[in-house]
Amino acid sequence: METDININKNVYLGGNRENSLLNRRMIFRILGILLFIECIMFLICAVVSLCYREPEYIYFIYTTLITATVGCGFLVLGRNAENRLGRRDGYCIVAFTWLLFTVFGMLPFYLSGDIPSVSNAFFETMSGFTTTGATILDNIEALPYGMLFWRCFSQWIGGLGIVFFTIAVLPIFGVGNQVLFSAEATGVQHNKIHPKISTMAQLIWSVYLILTVAETILLMLGGMNLFDAVCHAFATTATGGYSTKQASVAYWNSAYIEYVISIFMILSGANFTLYFMCLKGKFGHLFKDGELKWYLGSLGIVTLLITVALVFRNDYGVELAFRRALFQVSSIHTSCGFATDDYNMWPQFTWLLLIYTMIAGGCTGSTGGGMKNLRILIVFKNVKNEFNRLIHPRAVLPIKVNKQTLSQHTISTVTTFALFYLMCIFVGWLILMFIGLDMGNAFGIAVSSIGNVGPGLNDFGPAFSWNALPDAAKWVSSFLMLIGRLELFGILLMFAPSFWRSR
Repeated sequence: METDININKNVYLGGNRENSLLNRRMIFRILGILLFIECIMFLICAVVSLCYREPEYIYFIYTTLITATVGCGFLVLGRNAENRLGRRDGYCIVAFTWLLFTVFGMLPFYLSGDIPSVSNAFFETMSGFTTTGATILDNIEALPYGMLFWRCFSQWIGGLGIVFFTIAVLPIFGVGNQVLFSAEATGVQHNKIHPKISTMAQLIWSVYLILTVAETILLMLGGMNLFDAVCHAFATTATGGYSTKQASVAYWNSAYIEYVISIFMILSGANFTLYFMCLKGKFGHLFKDGELKWYLGSLGIVTLLITVALVFRNDYGVELAFRRALFQVSSIHTSCGFATDDYNMWPQFTWLLLIYTMIAGGCTGSTGGGMKNLRILIVFKNVKNEFNRLIHPRAVLPIKVNKQTLSQHTISTVTTFALFYLMCIFVGWLILMFIGLDMGNAFGIAVSSIGNVGPGLNDFGPAFSWNALPDAAKWVSSFLMLIGRLELFGILLMFAPSFWRSR
C-alpha cells in the first residue's frame, strides 16, 4: 500500500467554492441530520439509566426533545437545498457540529443538577467530545450510571470524529462526504484504504469497534464489571481518559488492568488504517511505517528513562517503576489522560519528557491528539537535512517517509503547522496567566488542552480536577480543546474575514 502524505492546501487558503457564497440551506440540512444522530445517542443513555432504574433518564428524554426540535428547525431551513458542498461549507458544518453537539450534550448534566454551572457543564462536555478527559468533577462516583455512561460515550463518538462517525453509519451526504471528511480530518492525511469515504469510514470504525470489544472482554477478565469495562474501553480506544472512578485506573490497584489499558492506549495511538491492512494479511506495512517506528521508539525511550528515574530517585521496585512509567507515558503520549500515579511527585526532569509527549501526541489516523508523530518526524528529518546542507551545500537531499519523497510544499506546510501549534500554546499560556493562573499551571493547562491530553501540571495534574479554574479559564481551555481536536486551522480559519466573503 502506498502511503499518500498530503497536506491539504485548502486548510490554509480557506477552500473557496468557485467564487460562490456559502450553501446555507445545505449547511442547515446537514446540521439538522447530525442533531438527530445526537438524539439517538441521548436515547441510548436514557436506556442505560432505565436499566439501572434511575429517575435521571428523564433528563435525557428532555434533552432529546429539545435537540430534536432544533434539528427539525434546521431541516425546515434546509428545504430545497442545492445538493452540493464546497470546502467552505464543510468547515462551517464541522465547526458548528462540534459546538452544537457540546451545547446540547451539556444539557443532561445541567438539567439534572449534577453539574449546575453552565461553564462547568460546557467544559465537561467539550472535554468529552474532544477526548481531552480533563474533568471539573470532584466526586465522580456520585454521578448516576446514565451520566457516567454519557461522559464516556461522548468520548467514544468524538474519538474518530463526529462527522466521520455519521458518514460511517449514515452515508447520505453523497459527494459531500469527501468535503466533510477533509474538513474534520485536516492536516496530514495518508493511507487511504478505499476510494469511497463512506466505505473507508465503515472499515476504520470496524477496527475501532473490534479494539473496543476486545478491551472490554479483557478488562472483565481482570475483575471489572461490565459497566466499568465498557466505559473504560470507550475512553481508552478514544484516548479520552474519562473514568468512572475519581481515582481513575488506580482505583483497581491491579497490575493486570494497568497493563491491559496501557497496551490498548498504545494501540489506539497508532494509525488505524495499518490495523486494517493487518486484517487483510498485509503485516509488512505495520513494520515498515516510519511514523509508527518513531512513535514506538519515542514511547520506549521515554518509558525507559522514567523507569530508571523512579527506581533510583523515588525508590520504586523495578516492576512497579516500569509499570507506572509505561502507563503514564502511554497515557500522556496518546493524549488519553488516565492516571495510576501522580507524576508531580516524580523527578522534575521527567516532567520535561512528559511535556514532549503531550506535544507529540499520537499518530495520524488515530484517536490521539497532539501535533502528531508524522509531523515531528518530518520536522526532524528537515532539521537533519539542514545540517547536511551546511557540509554539502550543492547536494540534493530529499526527505523521504515510507520511501516516498516529500514535496517542498509539504515540508513547508508541516513546518508552518508546527510553528503555529507552538504559537497557539504560547498565546493560550499568556491568556491563562492574564486571567490569574501562575506560570506553571497556565503552561500545563495550555499544552494539555490544545493537545487533548487531560491532566496538566502542578495544581491541575493527575491527582486533581480542574474545578478550581476560574470560569474564564474554563472557556479558554474549552476553546483550546476544540482547535486542538480540529487541528487549529479548521476552526481559526472561520475568524478570517475573507472566509465569509465571496471571491
